[in-house]
Amino acid sequence: SSVDHTCAEMENINLTKLQMKLKEEECCKIKISRRKAKQLHTCSQCGKSFTAAAGLSYHLHIHSGEKPFNCGKKFHAPFSVKKHKKTHSDEKPYLCSFCGKGFSRLDNCKQHQKTHIEVRDHVCRECGKSFTAAAFLKQHQRIHTGEKPYKCSYCDKSFIQSVNLKAHERVHTGEKPYHCTQCGKSFTQSTTLVTHIKKHCSVSE
Repeated sequence: SSVDHTCAEMENINLTKLQMKLKEEECCKIKISRRKAKQLHTCSQCGKSFTAAAGLSYHLHIHSGEKPFNCGKKFHAPFSVKKHKKTHSDEKPYLCSFCGKGFSRLDNCKQHQKTHIEVRDHVCRECGKSFTAAAFLKQHQRIHTGEKPYKCSYCDKSFIQSVNLKAHERVHTGEKPYHCTQCGKSFTQSTTLVTHIKKHCSVSE
């Protein structure tokens, strides 16, 4: 037989069902938050959490003072680390369609290709000189500002360009990466190697 309920009883039943539903939802939220907490990778030294183990691994360099690369550069994001690693690799999969020069990064290859088609849309306000990339303009503007952000690790000298710093530091390290294929002699700078090769040419003539 069917059970008849008064209006008040029905309200109590509906209220109980609603409370049970809310309780279930609350339990579900707690389970999800616990699952998320398990997925987080937390630093034991400062309590900072990361969603990826790679993020925590890189963060730990801040506490240890370890430099991930010989160049001493540090990055906040694992993606930036991966991108920078390519500059240390000999792999250059991106080739210039004009001259065949290889690059480790696509954006660098694109910027280089602009030098062939002479798209100079970045203009210096001080002297009017134009450049193919904003980075080249910024580098040029240091001539006007006197800024020298690249400091030598061995002495007090500073440089406008990183390439000049690298060449200078070889004086301290003794590194000679440019080799003559004819006599095997090595040099710290490519320009010195070119001058040396010309001597071989004049002798053979």
